[in-house]
Amino acid sequence: MLKFDTSRKRLFGFLFLGWILLILSDRIGELRQYQGAFVAMYALAIASIILLTGYSGQLSLGHSALMAVGAYAGALSINNLKLHPAIALVIAALIAGLFGLLLGYAAARLSGPYLAGTTLALAVSLPTIANQFPILGGEQGLIFDIGVPPARLGEDFSLYQWFFWISSLTALIMIWLLVNLISTRYGREFRALRDNPIAAQLSGINIGRKKAVAFSLSAGIAGLAGGLLVMLISGVSPSAFPLSLSFLLLAGAVVTGVYSLKGVILGALVLVAIPEIAESVVSRIGGSEGFVTSLPGFMVSALLILTVLFAPSGPGHLLHHKKHLKH
Repeated sequence: MLKFDTSRKRLFGFLFLGWILLILSDRIGELRQYQGAFVAMYALAIASIILLTGYSGQLSLGHSALMAVGAYAGALSINNLKLHPAIALVIAALIAGLFGLLLGYAAARLSGPYLAGTTLALAVSLPTIANQFPILGGEQGLIFDIGVPPARLGEDFSLYQWFFWISSLTALIMIWLLVNLISTRYGREFRALRDNPIAAQLSGINIGRKKAVAFSLSAGIAGLAGGLLVMLISGVSPSAFPLSLSFLLLAGAVVTGVYSLKGVILGALVLVAIPEIAESVVSRIGGSEGFVTSLPGFMVSALLILTVLFAPSGPGHLLHHKKHLKH
């Protein structure tokens, strides 16, 4: 009964958040709608890293490559198969999930720096691989048009608001499903795998299979985030998924709190806000072109260091700890 009540409260919480976002989308400008869509996309990508690293204990430094797999799958579905963008997003998640399953089984015996190195090598080699296949568009990539919003939404309903709706709805549904998943037996087995693999294996858990399943789920969510990204930028190319994107998402996961999904929106907001803050700083104090380029990365690095020093489990855990001390 308690579990049912918790699940129902969680569902009502997500529905309430969706209602707030629906109202908010009518009260903000197109720029904020566009940025809000990026927040939803980043939240989904960060959630995929938290599932893999925070819950199953597998470190990935190449999540940008998994996003790219989903992005190319979605783009090809729209361009070549003429599928609806919603179906293309599903295909992006499925193809990336299948790719992650194969990669997960191949890397099931790896852990720590060896697994991180494998995923890093994948991210580094991605541009070269993509350039070998003309169907992927080479360095120029693929360009496509997602179309206009449905006419029944009205003439004043902009494309940016449509992006906001699609991204927010997709992120809410997937994160809700993910939160429910990790509260089941699978979540407990993932945490057992993270905390003590030997004890987990002695208790009857198939370590290799669970690692592959966690990798597949994480890759599917990352691929879905990649599909949303190419929708927002109206195209996909190797340059859209650089290695720096993997590190940026990992930094967002650390800021969020790598062992909890509660702060994914906060981490995503930080990733979207930092370039704008950096641009504001540069416009006030000026600086060379090199300074303008490196400032966002420096700010992310500084925030990452501060988070590790003062809130290694994330801001949400820190606030919960302070509240507990008061009582």
